[in-house]
Amino acid sequence: MKMSDATQSSWRSASAAVWTGRVMSGLFIVFMLGASALPKFFMPRVTEPIMNELGWPTKYTLMIGVIEVAGTLLYAIPRTAVLGAVILMGLLGGAMASQVRIESPLFSHVLFSIYLGLFMWGGLWLRDPKLRAVFPIRTQ
Repeated sequence: MKMSDATQSSWRSASAAVWTGRVMSGLFIVFMLGASALPKFFMPRVTEPIMNELGWPTKYTLMIGVIEVAGTLLYAIPRTAVLGAVILMGLLGGAMASQVRIESPLFSHVLFSIYLGLFMWGGLWLRDPKLRAVFPIRTQ
């Protein structure tokens, strides 16, 4: 499918903020697919002790991986990005709750979901003018 000339022109002439948002979103997508979901599908020996430490039965590993992939793919598509972000925020909230429950270190483990969520929403906010209209930065 070929982009129209107007679409190509608007894609190239995007502001630095939009490009920063695209890069942030791209890095988030790569992290979620590569570092989080991929091991759940292809490296069960790596994920099994982590799931056990968190108190999750290993039978849920595949389901969590599917939710991660589905949410991340929705996030990657501009029309469904907000839905993907909401789904992933729920997943990140559950991950944070699991870390709190086992009394993990605050800044490195518990708040990691918050860091990811801020990165995810920040990238989306920078690249989506409709989201910026809903959540504007006030200067006064």
